[in-house]
Amino acid sequence: MNPHFTITNAITRDLTMIERARGFLDAATLSDEWVKRMSQRALLLEAHHTTHIEGTQLTLEQSQAVWEGRDVKEANTDDVRELLNYRDAFQLVSEYLSSGLPITEILIRSIHQKLVDGVRGEEGKPGAYRLVQNYVVSGQTGKPVYTPPPPEAVPGLIQDLVAWLQQESEVHPVLVAGIAQFELVHIHPFVDGNGRTSRLLSTLCMYRAGYDFKRLFTISEYYDRARQAFYRAIQSVREQNMDLTSWLEFFTKGLATQLDEVKTRGEQVIRVDVLAKPHALNNRQAAAIEYLLEHKRLTISELETLCPETTRRSLQRDMKDLIVKKLVEESGSGATDPNRFYRLAES
Repeated sequence: MNPHFTITNAITRDLTMIERARGFLDAATLSDEWVKRMSQRALLLEAHHTTHIEGTQLTLEQSQAVWEGRDVKEANTDDVRELLNYRDAFQLVSEYLSSGLPITEILIRSIHQKLVDGVRGEEGKPGAYRLVQNYVVSGQTGKPVYTPPPPEAVPGLIQDLVAWLQQESEVHPVLVAGIAQFELVHIHPFVDGNGRTSRLLSTLCMYRAGYDFKRLFTISEYYDRARQAFYRAIQSVREQNMDLTSWLEFFTKGLATQLDEVKTRGEQVIRVDVLAKPHALNNRQAAAIEYLLEHKRLTISELETLCPETTRRSLQRDMKDLIVKKLVEESGSGATDPNRFYRLAES
């Protein structure tokens, strides 16, 4: 395996942004509680979006309910299982990372086995390479847009990929992750579940190289938001004689975009801490300020969602205290105004 690509100005720019975000997250004083909460949220978002790309119909709200163990009666049982399978596969990856072992064929097949167990793709036997020719079909036209290698070529191609991942390389770790993601999709070694497996393999590659970014990013959210651009970027490699440049530009832009959002949220948390300590804010008030920094406005109902174990009366007292401290302003004609909301006070 000898991937071909060019380091363009766009890739260099995005790698610089990624390195800056990494440096910020390594140096920033972020509370363990916040990092834990946000990494759990990122895991949910990744599970939701990576399965949504493949056809699940769960809304994000439904996915969160399933994640929390609540019954969502209207949800498709396959969609629910597929979402929870991602959590199992991610747990496998986390345990593998702690072992320090290299990426192997067995690991890739085990990831696939976890992802498709009991859901779409299971007919090809979870973790088993395909024994039939498969095709990538356009979701718009229903016609094949790519014919993967024949089944007898799959074992050798995967062995080449694994060997390449295990060797010392001067390629930037983020680009290694992007190349691994494309190569697995291109080989299409399984009957189904190749996309999910490739995205988790990409994440694993970055984590192993020290680019875990405190596990706060979710690359599939970017792909899901730009679905057609995502597919075009993959297809562009085949149209350009297997030149990976366009794909890696898309890949690094997506990661840089996600990490810029993470960096912004991290900076907001630091701003909250700066306000919280001198004003002796409680956790609920700090959560309100953090929400306002991101969303600009907050209703009492939204605050109840943020603090579900606290009564509305207590939350209203919290917000009144923030108004007295001149940290927050209130808009609306009175306590009964349904359009009443809070915003940060203008300094």
